[in-house]
Amino acid sequence: MRHRKHGRKLNRSPSHRAATLRSLACALIEHEAVTTTVPKAKETRRFVERLITTARQGTLAARRRVASRLHDEAAAKKLCEDVAPRFAERPGGYTRVVKLAKRRIGDAARLARLELVEKSEKEKEKKKKKK
Repeated sequence: MRHRKHGRKLNRSPSHRAATLRSLACALIEHEAVTTTVPKAKETRRFVERLITTARQGTLAARRRVASRLHDEAAAKKLCEDVAPRFAERPGGYTRVVKLAKRRIGDAARLARLELVEKSEKEKEKKKKKK
């Protein structure tokens, strides 16, 4: 029984699972959206939302904590300076998981798009230019 067991194993060893989550989190922070499988998206959402909450504090200790979890200075810097201030007034729920209709070629895994709720100014401008 899985009573009181949180988190998904994702068929990976603990170190591989941690590396996968860090990689997806860095990609999400960099591109503000990422397409992956549904279980990975849901697990990455937990990881990233905690990072954003920590980064919102704006202290040096919080910045170091975020950098130690991500292992990527550029992603940590963008998270603390660009992403976290956008969510200053929001009490939680910084990301959105949208399940896609298509399935992955090869193993037919369900795909989902993990994205930040608040879009950056660059993303808003891109959408206006497309219309």
